[in-house]
Order: sequence, then structure tokens, then C-alpha cells
Amino acid sequence: MKSINTTLQAGGSMNGVVTVPGDKSCSHRAVIFGSLADGVTNVTGFLAGEDSLNTAGAFQSMGVEIDRFNETSLTIKGVGLNGLRAPTGVIDMGNAGTGMRLIAGILAAQHFGSSIIGDESLSGRPMGRVITPLQKMGADISGDSQGKPPLNIKPVSAINAIHYDLPVASAQVKSCVLLAGLYAKGEVSVTEPAPTRDHTERMLRSFGYAVETNGNKISLQGCGKLQACDLVIPADISSAAFLMVAASIAKDSDVTITGVGVNPTRTGVIDILKLMGADLTIKNERMAGAEPIADIHIKSANLKGIDVPERLVPLAIDELPVVFIAAAMAEGTTRITGAEELRVKESDRIAAMAEGLVAIGVDATATEDGMIINGSQITGGVVETHFDHRIAMSFCVAALGSSGPITVNDTQHIETSFPGFFDLMSELGMKVDSTD
Repeated sequence: MKSINTTLQAGGSMNGVVTVPGDKSCSHRAVIFGSLADGVTNVTGFLAGEDSLNTAGAFQSMGVEIDRFNETSLTIKGVGLNGLRAPTGVIDMGNAGTGMRLIAGILAAQHFGSSIIGDESLSGRPMGRVITPLQKMGADISGDSQGKPPLNIKPVSAINAIHYDLPVASAQVKSCVLLAGLYAKGEVSVTEPAPTRDHTERMLRSFGYAVETNGNKISLQGCGKLQACDLVIPADISSAAFLMVAASIAKDSDVTITGVGVNPTRTGVIDILKLMGADLTIKNERMAGAEPIADIHIKSANLKGIDVPERLVPLAIDELPVVFIAAAMAEGTTRITGAEELRVKESDRIAAMAEGLVAIGVDATATEDGMIINGSQITGGVVETHFDHRIAMSFCVAALGSSGPITVNDTQHIETSFPGFFDLMSELGMKVDSTD
């Protein structure tokens, strides 16, 4: 992939009514469940980013017919739970960590062997957290000596039903176990230490598969059937978060984002920004299938530093990088704790954000599980993204509150989750000076 460096002028106002691309988590799951269902599933609002397209490519390589009618509409001709074919080669998930972990649960139960690889970034991410429970279920799956990709899977005669206590709150691990559990005889259940996004449970129910949720325990009976359905994917709150912070820190701003997914397991970023004093209103709440959506209205505000409640951290884990930008523009000190999960994302996001914040003049100190940020003037500078799409977008947003230009290196990876980011942000008022 060609390296792209982007320079953004300081300041600007954000104004307009927009829709951001579809939810990445839901897009991955729509492809997976549609492929394993009986019948034809129609998907609208699909995120045509590299990550979710890699998931679609994986199932196409296993014999599933997936047709794209336009950028955001798919038709998936499901082959049923037992209809996948051996892939023609290795399955390359690119940068899609969610896709790799979820597909591992499916492939562990197949009658054929497979190998799943990823790009350089994904190849450094821990997969032991899914390897361990899958092995407990009887799967023959392994990574390298450190439990990292590639994942090599051999066929087994049966997948066993288990109860698994998640050692860390992770929707990806929870989903992996539940997906493998579709092939088990008996009840498979997972207990999570803190709430995580529940898109898997909601979408399974949309496909007619019974899932029980009792407190922090989620369970299902294996060897059932998925029935094809029509799905509407909400706009991604993780992408909307960049606009929420942008409109909050840019002067004279007024932005409405329509049709955003407001699943209560994902709205931590809204709660955090409100605690910081953001002028943010939820309007027109409604349902898109099994997922709640709403319009989000944001205006400029004078933010204040806070101690972010730890209970909100798992509900905003992907949005924390741009929350750090809000903290940099806030009056006073912001402390984030309990966010050690950020260290094993597409990059070590704690280290990458601390390095970038210091580079643009912010008083920021990384801690083992978070960050301490003293709100201060952003003065501009050059930032390394460590090839991480969310780091890149966060520092682009920072330019709106800066007194000098910011150059963000390696912005090409933004396409993995937010295609058209610069066009949309420029339309609202961000000053994109040059891209080369």
C-alpha cells in the first residue's frame, strides 16, 4: 500500500448534516451470519472498507456467493452452517483483527483445514485469547510461538460445548466462542467480567437463532440453524466519534450525524464527552432491525478535564484515541485508567497517542493502562500514525484545535474503517491542505 502523508491547516469550523459509513463490527457479522444462513440475506448500509471486504473475501474463497449492488448493498447466498468448502489457499484477513478472531471460531469447527494470515500489523496482535478457549472446545488450532498469526487450523471430529469465563472483557473473544458453539452439541456459554458490545447476540437473534442473556452470562444451544434475513447496518459510532470531537473543539461548529448506532454497549464515548461538557444531543431514536439508532447533534463547547469512569472504558475502547484529543483541548487534567486493552490494538494506542500528543505540543503522559493529559494549546507538528487508522483520524481532528498545521504520516490506512474520510471532513469544514 502506497504511503500517504496528509497536512492539515490549523483551525476551521465544522457545519452540516452528514451520515458516516456503516458500522464495522456489524458489517463483519452480517457477512459471517449471512454466509452460514439458509437462504439469501440482503444487507444495506454495509461498510465498504478494507477490513469488512476482507471478511467477505474470506467467505467467497470458501464457496459463498456474495454480490455487491453498490458501495453499501450486498446480497449473500448462504450455504448453511455445514456448507462451507475448503478455501483454495490461505485466508488473508489483511488488517482485520475482528474478522480473524471471529472467523477462527467458525473454521475451528469445519471438516477441512485452513490457515489465516494478516498484514504486518495484524501479525503482531495476540490471538492466544481465542486459541485457548477454542482448544478447550477440542479445536486443533495454533499460532506462532507467541500465540500470534498465522493461525493454523486442522479438522477435528467434534467441537465440545463448554462454559468459558472471559479473563478480559472482549466482544471478539466472546463472539469467537459463541460462533464455534454453533457447531457444538449442547449448551455453550460465556461469562464476561464487564459488558462488551452485543452485536453478535442481537444479530444471531435476527437470523432466528436463540441466544440467552442472563446478567453477564450469554449462552446458546449448538447445532441449530440460521435463517436468512434482511439487515440494515447502522452508521458506525466509532466513526461518528471523530465528528463529535471535531465539532466540540472547533469554533462556531454545528454538526448533525444521522442514523448512528446507539447500542448501549457502544455509547461510552457519548457519556464521556457529556461528562466533559460537550454540547451533544441524541435525537430521533429508532430501531434499524435489532439495533437502536439515532441522530446526534453536536455544537462547539468549552470542554473540561475529568477522571474518566472505568466502567465507561470498555464501552468506548475504540473511541478513546479521539477522546484523548478532546482531553488535549479541555481545561484541566483528564485521567484515563483501565484501558490496557489499547496496547494490543492495531498499534499500541497508548504509546502512539502519547507520542503524537507530545509531538503537537500537548502535556501528555502514558501510563500502563491509560493516559494523563493536561489540557493545553495544540501547537502543531508532525505525527507518526504507526499505520493505525484510528490514530491517523484522531490527529487529523486535532488540527481543528491547533494553532499551527499538523502533518499526519501514513493516513492511507484510514480506508480500513472510514472510506471517504477526508472528503466528508472537508465538506464539513476541515482544512485539508495537501495529501502526498
